[in-house]
Amino acid sequence: MSESVIGMATDAIGKAGETIAETARTASKFTTKMADAVEDGIGAAKRVVKHSGDAAEEFFDDTTKRLQRHPIETVVASFAAGILVGITIGWFSARD
Repeated sequence: MSESVIGMATDAIGKAGETIAETARTASKFTTKMADAVEDGIGAAKRVVKHSGDAAEEFFDDTTKRLQRHPIETVVASFAAGILVGITIGWFSARD
C-alpha cells in the first residue's frame, strides 16, 4: 500500500509539474505578445508625433510664405480679428 501511495504522489507531482510548465509557457507567450503590442503602440505613437510635427512645420512654412506675399491683408485680418474678439469679450462681460 505504501508503494501505491508513493506512486500516486509521484504521478500527482508529475502532473503538477507539467501543469506548472504549461502555465509558464502560456505566460511566456502572453508576455511576448504584450511586449509586441506595446512596442507596436509606441511605434505608432512615434509616427503620429513625427507626422504631427511635419504637418505643423509645413503649416508654419505656408503661413510664413502667405504673410510675405500678402502683408497688408494679413495686418487687416489680424486687426479685424482683434476687434471682433474685443467686442465679444466686452459683450460677455457687460451681460453679467
